[in-house]
Amino acid sequence: MALSDDELDRYARHIVLPQVGGVGQQRLKAARIAVVGAGGIGAAVIPALAGAGIGRLTIIDGDTVDLSNLQRQPLYRTADIGSPKAALAGAFVASRNPHVAINTMAERITPANAEALLAGHDLILDGTDNFATRLLVSDTATRLAIPLLSAAAQQFQGQVALFRGKPCYRCFVGDAFDADDCDTCAELGVLGALTATVGAFAALAAIRAIVGIGPDLAGTLHLFDGTLLAWRQLRLVADPACRTCGSLDATDR
Repeated sequence: MALSDDELDRYARHIVLPQVGGVGQQRLKAARIAVVGAGGIGAAVIPALAGAGIGRLTIIDGDTVDLSNLQRQPLYRTADIGSPKAALAGAFVASRNPHVAINTMAERITPANAEALLAGHDLILDGTDNFATRLLVSDTATRLAIPLLSAAAQQFQGQVALFRGKPCYRCFVGDAFDADDCDTCAELGVLGALTATVGAFAALAAIRAIVGIGPDLAGTLHLFDGTLLAWRQLRLVADPACRTCGSLDATDR
């Protein structure tokens, strides 16, 4: 997939990196990524992926901008209150990088539409703020055999993990969080700058996975403590009784 003169100039700082180069930038251009959630995490992820030259971005979010969002979602302005986030995020991408094809879905992801919305992508990046949706996205990604990057932020804590089949996100959190009434940042709070930190890390992890930089860290949980400004890693273990990935072979990644 050839790069135009405009793209060569636009991505020059990528192309001179030995770990990326022209081949890596072409991989980014060929990539199709679905971003589920255009909130705090998505507001950092979407500009980073658009700037990086991801070829096609699908933005899925059925919410509208609320005044309380502006503390941590810099994609939006006060004048945007009441407007659909997906459309606003798509317009931002179009203005940032005309080489990115955009597909915006102003609807909430549900069991009825999840497969149709997520199929056909090379990577799914979930930045939603409740366990029920995260588990739905994870279960769907596992069924479709699409890698999933799950990113979350709450209070002063953040977490990011890449999943390729087994273990899956359900192995990590279990079945207890399928209900819609689990805690969200609306109840517990979240530091605005934390979502930007976690979102930028998730975008970096997505770029790393698409280009093929470094070892595959699927199944590794990255935890950030905003009070200590410290990251740590935990290796996740597959649950043999997991109802989503338990029947998969260990090599189905």
